[in-house]
This record gives sequence, C-alpha cells and structure tokens, in this order.
Amino acid sequence: MHSTDIAHARTPEPATGDRRRWFALAIVMTAAFMDLVDVTIVNIAVPSIQRDEGASFSQIQWITAGYALAFAAGLVTGGRLGDIHGRKRIFLLGIGGFTVASALCGFAVNPEMLVASRILQGAMAALMVPQVLSIVHATFPAHERGKVFGLFGAIVGLGAVSGPLLGALLTQGNLFGLEWRPIFLINLPVGVAALVLGSRFITESKAPRALKLDLPGVALVTLALLMLLYPLTRGRELGWPVWGYVSMAGALVVFAVVVAYERAKGARDGSPLIELSLFRVKSFAAGIAVQTVFGVGLGVFFLVWTLYMQIGLGWSALRAGLTGVPFSVAVSVAAGVSVQQLVPRFGRKVLQAGALVMAAGVLIYLAEAERYGLAISSWQMVLPLAVMGVGMGLIVAPLTDAVLSEVPREHAGSASGLINTVQQMGNALGLGLVSVVFFGVIDEPLAPAETGPAFVDGFTHALGWVAAVLGVIFLLMFALPKRPAQHVEGADLGEEAPVAGEKEPELVP
Repeated sequence: MHSTDIAHARTPEPATGDRRRWFALAIVMTAAFMDLVDVTIVNIAVPSIQRDEGASFSQIQWITAGYALAFAAGLVTGGRLGDIHGRKRIFLLGIGGFTVASALCGFAVNPEMLVASRILQGAMAALMVPQVLSIVHATFPAHERGKVFGLFGAIVGLGAVSGPLLGALLTQGNLFGLEWRPIFLINLPVGVAALVLGSRFITESKAPRALKLDLPGVALVTLALLMLLYPLTRGRELGWPVWGYVSMAGALVVFAVVVAYERAKGARDGSPLIELSLFRVKSFAAGIAVQTVFGVGLGVFFLVWTLYMQIGLGWSALRAGLTGVPFSVAVSVAAGVSVQQLVPRFGRKVLQAGALVMAAGVLIYLAEAERYGLAISSWQMVLPLAVMGVGMGLIVAPLTDAVLSEVPREHAGSASGLINTVQQMGNALGLGLVSVVFFGVIDEPLAPAETGPAFVDGFTHALGWVAAVLGVIFLLMFALPKRPAQHVEGADLGEEAPVAGEKEPELVP
C-alpha cells in the first residue's frame, strides 16, 4: 500500500454521527484498489501487448517503468497539492485524470501512445493516492481509525491476489475482440462512479500550514532518473553507445545537484521535496536503502517472471495468473501474522528472516527452472512461490513501521512520502535493469524453437540477481532498530501533535 505525505494533516475530531464518512471511505478505498490492481494487472498482459502491438522489448519495459517513474516523481508533490488546494479537490482531479489516461491506454493505436498514456496514468495516480490517508484522517475520529486501517490492509491483500487473476481473465477472455485492452477500460466505469460519488460524499479538508511546492526539485529528480533509466532500457538494442554511459554517469552528477539544491531550499523556506535531515537518523537512512533495493528486486522479478511463463514456456495469461495465486496468498497471510504476532516479539529478526526466506524461495525456483526446463509445471512452482511469498510478507508489512520508528514526529509525513517515492523509483530502476539481467543474456533474433530455452536461461540468470539483491537487503537490515520502538518521538502518522501556536486545520464544508 502507498502511504502518503500527510505532514500537517492534523484534523479536529470529525463527528461520529455522519454516515457519509463510510461512503467517502468506500470511494477512496476503491481508488487505492484501482491503483494497486493497475500495477499488477498490466504485468500479466505484457506478453499479449508485445505480441499484438509488435512492441519492442524496451517499449515493454517502459509500459511498466513509465508508470512507476511518473508515480514516484509526483507522489510528494501530489500530497502537498492536497494540503494547499484541498484534498477532495485534488483527489477528484487525480481520479478524473486517471480515468482519462486509462481510456487513452485502452484505445492506444501503437506502443508509443501506450507508453505515453501509462506515464500520464502514473502522474494522475500521484495526485490521487496521497489524498487517500489524508481524507481518512479528516473524515474519521481517532477511535475509529484503527478499524479503518485494518480494512485498508485487507484491500491491499485483495489487490495483490486479484490483480494478476483479473488481468489474466480479461486478457484471456478477449472481450468484444479487444484482447488486452479491457485491463485498462475496466477503470472507466469505476472511475466515473468514484468521481460522481466522491464529489457528493467526501468532505473537503486542507492543511493549516501547508508546505510550498518544490517543482524544480521534482524536475531535477525526474531528469536524473531518466538519464539513468533511458540508456539502461535502450542500450542493449542500440549496442551500448558511448552517449549511454555518459548519460548514466551524468545522472550521478544531477543527483549531487539535487542534494545541494534541496539543502539550500530547506534553509531558505523549510519546504524541500526531500527532507535531508531525515538521513541523519540511521534507521531511516538504512530503511530507505532497503526500500529502494527491494523495489529494484521486485521490478526485475515480476516482469521477467511473466515473460518467462507466457513467452518462454508458452503458457496462456490465465494459466500464468493462476500459477501466481500461491505467491499472493502467502504474501497476504505472512503479512498479517508478521505485524500482529511476530514483530512485537522478535523485532528486526522478522524482517531479516523474511529476506532470507524469500532468497531461499528464489534459489529453489532457480534450481527447478534449470532442472525441468520447458517441461516445468505449475504445480512444481507452488513450493518456491509460496516460500517467496512468505518471505515477502514478512518484509513488506512491518518495514514501513521499522523505518519510521525513530523519525521525529514533525517529519513523519515527509518521511512516509519519501518511503513510497524511493520504493517506486527502485521499481522503475529494476524494470530498467531487466534489459541487462534478462535480455542481456538472450541473443536476438531468435528462431521459434530457440525462444523457450533462451527465455529459461534468461529467467534463471535474472533469479540469481534477485537472490543477490535479497542478500544485500539482509545486510542493510542490520542498521534498522532491533525492535521498532513504539513510535519514538511519536512518529505516528495517525496522531501528530500540533505544533505550538498552530491552529487546527480547517474543514471546508
């Protein structure tokens, strides 16, 4: 789930008698669900898009990476726009734009239009998603929020399970002869309904002292990521030209400029895009590194996995979707158990065990893929996928809490926005690296008889990289607190204490 930049989201206690708040909750949950499903639903349809549209492999990477990059670049700014101009207003703008972008994706006439529409969709998600928790805070009194966040957890689990299956069913069903397009068009009725109902039932709220926008910061971060990602995805096709290496080296220079600019911006008006002082908190700095590297590993695995099953093994989208069910179920179950029972008793060891368990699942998968080759069955994948899912569940649910546990209360909103941003950036980077760790070992062009064995080789090679990434994550986790404190300095996103002399935020009827 994406949490949000909710600095200054302190609200007076909303009235408990207003039944409209439950309608508002259903609407914002639907929007969060749409975003979650949209990320997973596209992966399963990628081979169909590649086959039907004749998309190159670098375009396939950008269909997924473009969304993640635009989403990452706009997340913190989206949260701040809600604080300044009203969360309801920006939420409705985001969901309207997301619906239009979904229509453009569904009616894309070529791969270039699809990539551009996906980038727009990610940018609109960056407006929509950060408002979700802020609207919940403005709408529900403190004693009801625990129940609400429990519901959110269930929605996240449902999104993880249903996304690939829904994508498989819509792709396989070939509704009205539209092939893969319904995976985007399904958002249209949902988006229109959310827009109409949201304008009626969601209560407007603003922050009393919203931070200013940092658009130059957004532009610099986006430029640095593009300078890194574009040569990664296109380099192999173009024979790794010199300009690609120059661009990737230049990205490091731009990142250094970002740090200098953000430091100056923070000193000047106290509203930088990235709150650099947070990185002095060791657990936060380590947690950001874990989130980024974890995003890279997931970005590599999920795209490579679907290409391996559908193009390499020749499986249908439905079979590939059903094969992933044990993974999704294991993630959901392990996530629930880890937060409620394991982390309170064992602390950081739960996250480290998760990294090792997930790595073990990856290595089992690698061994089976090599042993059985093209003859591997869905049943033989159940064990490695279930083991990987348990490992991932032990990491994803408690990680945010561990990262935030030593962050001062006044920076909790900025910190949570940054966590989501770097995870998405890591994901985009992982998708870019697919051209190196997967396609880099596949010689093109391939004769039909060579495709399967080549994709199996590419898959096992990529799994080796994913296992190595999980090993790095295990080591980075030693810098997390042994036991997430009960929100040291009160770094609780739910109950930020008012700053001295600051008025409570206004609720706009």
